[in-house]
Amino acid sequence: MKNKNILITGGCGFIGSTLVKHILLNTEHNVINIDKLTYAGVGENLKDFQKNSNYFFEEADICNFEIMTNIFSKYTPDIIIHLAAESHVDRSIDGPDNFIQTNIIGTFTLLEVSRKYFNKLSNNKTFLFHHVSTDEVYGDLDNSDKLFSEDSPYGPSSPYSASKASSDHLVRAWNRTYQLPVVITNCSNNYGPYQFPEKLIPLVILNAIELKKIPIYGNGLQVRDWLFVEDHANALLNVAENGNIGETYNIGGNNEFTNLQVVNLICKILDEIKPIKSKKISKYSELITFVQDRAGHDKRYAIDSSKIQSDLFWKPLYTFENGLRKTINWYLNNIEWCNLIERKINARERIGLGKS
Repeated sequence: MKNKNILITGGCGFIGSTLVKHILLNTEHNVINIDKLTYAGVGENLKDFQKNSNYFFEEADICNFEIMTNIFSKYTPDIIIHLAAESHVDRSIDGPDNFIQTNIIGTFTLLEVSRKYFNKLSNNKTFLFHHVSTDEVYGDLDNSDKLFSEDSPYGPSSPYSASKASSDHLVRAWNRTYQLPVVITNCSNNYGPYQFPEKLIPLVILNAIELKKIPIYGNGLQVRDWLFVEDHANALLNVAENGNIGETYNIGGNNEFTNLQVVNLICKILDEIKPIKSKKISKYSELITFVQDRAGHDKRYAIDSSKIQSDLFWKPLYTFENGLRKTINWYLNNIEWCNLIERKINARERIGLGKS
């Protein structure tokens, strides 16, 4: 594919910054990163790319129609990959307002800006709206042996997944009604370097090395399909470049594990590479503590990614243990980044903004 202008929303977040790096390192595309820099948007994630001639950054709110219109006019994007979202289930339960605003109103705003922009394009210029979503929109597989396919019915359980389901429906409606060229991807649980520390895997790593309790919801038997973030970035670019308009592609890691299995594997790897030097405990698994289950907690998610594998020849390259070892080593070597995030959250709460 010839050089394109790719506009990425939420490009300073965990998945977004990984995608920005992947594109800049592997293509000649121009990347326009739009991020509001909320608690989860960390500019330092891309500090090594700030002087890259193919990289442009705009601090902006995707809910602001006028600003987004001006950005589209300034950069004339060929592709928008829409990642910006509030994504933490616990936060959505504590305060759903921001999830409705960002995930629904923000997506609506981008769709309207894209529609008006697309209608003014000359016939020889292509455009694609790539909406990045989650497997959580499909709801709970419970204890069945089924997998989520692209045709699975929606059954969101949390305010977060409901807001993402709503945004998916909006994107399909803008394709059907206005012929806006779109693709949608729904991914399984991501993990890897630069993930926000409140998520399960980094939380376990950081609590363990500080010899703090490792909390596990309920009995810990909830099953998730784990996708290494670099595999996800590779898939997202593949879909943006080669996906068929109007299609949905599920992206999974083919790594189903219970939360308890994940935590125990992290503890086992840490025992190996960073043995405990305390007289109180001998193994990190002794820190595991079961806590009250989360409200509306889904029991199982699992992705059937055969469509993207057969149609676009993508498959995950990382096994779960290989990806997990890389992730653990990254956090052990980047404690200052984690401290930066903690200071950012504390500063936000001191000025009264609270949790997003």
